[in-house]
Amino acid sequence: MNRLIPALLLLVAWSACAQSFPSKPVRIVSPYPSGLTPDIAVRAVAERLSKIWNQPVILEARPGANGFLAIGAAKKAAPDGHELLVAGQAHLAINPRLFKSVPYDPEKDFAPLSLIYRTPFFILVSAAGTYRTVPELVAAAKASQRKLSYSSPYVGSPPHLGGALFAYLTGTQMVHVPYKEAAQIYIAVANGDVDFVLGSVGSSVALRKAGKLKLLAIAAKTRDPEHPDVSTVEEAGGPAGYEVDTWVSLVAPRGTPAELARRISADIFLALADAGVKERFRGLGVDPVSSTPAELAELAKRDLAAYGDIIKRTGVTAE
Repeated sequence: MNRLIPALLLLVAWSACAQSFPSKPVRIVSPYPSGLTPDIAVRAVAERLSKIWNQPVILEARPGANGFLAIGAAKKAAPDGHELLVAGQAHLAINPRLFKSVPYDPEKDFAPLSLIYRTPFFILVSAAGTYRTVPELVAAAKASQRKLSYSSPYVGSPPHLGGALFAYLTGTQMVHVPYKEAAQIYIAVANGDVDFVLGSVGSSVALRKAGKLKLLAIAAKTRDPEHPDVSTVEEAGGPAGYEVDTWVSLVAPRGTPAELARRISADIFLALADAGVKERFRGLGVDPVSSTPAELAELAKRDLAAYGDIIKRTGVTAE
């Protein structure tokens, strides 16, 4: 019976922690630069959470070093819910398999809270270019002596690995051309300096509306309801089952009480259900997607294994 007392005391403490949260301003540390889709989306959620919690919720951008700066800061925070971390697919599922060592364990150092959004990628090409179908793109890659090129934000990004996987599955060799800024990526494709890119509808909207870029196919199992005329890569004659997407989530430091994690997750669900937040997300071209802590943990674990396999098969490396 005495052995039950510490456990009961801990349970009472956790419950009290969840009920009293938040007792001060909440800080969300982000590895993404200001102005990018993850930053804008999480900022919208933070604004709504501040109303739900009746406390300021401050989003602090700490970009650089493949997210290691932001992750290192959040890892050291107290596990009381007052400092959270924006963590994307690259941070929880790609970097740990891509780099020889990372300064964190994605499964042990953080407590999952909820997804924020998940969005598929499209293959985009220049509207003035010669590629009208996926088979034409593949045929050009097979016939090209200079090798087809594709762009992405950085080495190890989901679009980079998605492009490497596309080359692997089609038995071709392609050149990866990273750009630091999203605008540079799409301008390079529109101008014909790079052959294609795996991008989201939101990040490419300006040049698509200007008639400079076009959606060739969606790298997903099903078509996008907003673009029903754009076929999947498989439907278009590309590799079977080819899928590339990205997601962004919120996590807390290791040791965060499970009840508190569930409480924050439930409040994120409420924030994402807000009409104003939905409208902001719609403008970004992404759909709000929440999850339970357990669902986020399962997704990260599944993608960690999947990207480990992709990195092994394609031979992608990073310093």
